[in-house]
Amino acid sequence: AGFVFIKNGWVRAHRACMIAAMGFSAVFLTSYLVYHYNVGNVHFSGEGWVRSLYFSILIPHVTLAGVIVPLVFVTLWFALRGKFNRHRRIARWTWPLWMYVSVTGVIVYLMLYRMYTPIYPPAAAAVAQSASR
Repeated sequence: AGFVFIKNGWVRAHRACMIAAMGFSAVFLTSYLVYHYNVGNVHFSGEGWVRSLYFSILIPHVTLAGVIVPLVFVTLWFALRGKFNRHRRIARWTWPLWMYVSVTGVIVYLMLYRMYTPIYPPAAAAVAQSASR
């Protein structure tokens, strides 16, 4: 939506959308880190060609997720400082990478937790099992 807003010259709507996106992304990243701090690494149970597919999606997702965080902050920094030419130049890289990380994140989640049975670390599995009793 923010992309459409700025393409149409709706600067206020773009700004509001991007601030909301930053807020939701910060909440998501925090919850993701807290979850994995408590649970640990969850392993993919798929086998055969689907395992290769999963990792071919996961590896660039994780790599670009690490790249996108500082890139988003730099993009935001330029916008907040009113350096819109620099903001625009870097946002042309930030936006497609952010969208790629977002979409592949959903795909990884669906494959790991919904399409296949996740394999939890032993400690997390014991906690989950005792909680279900």
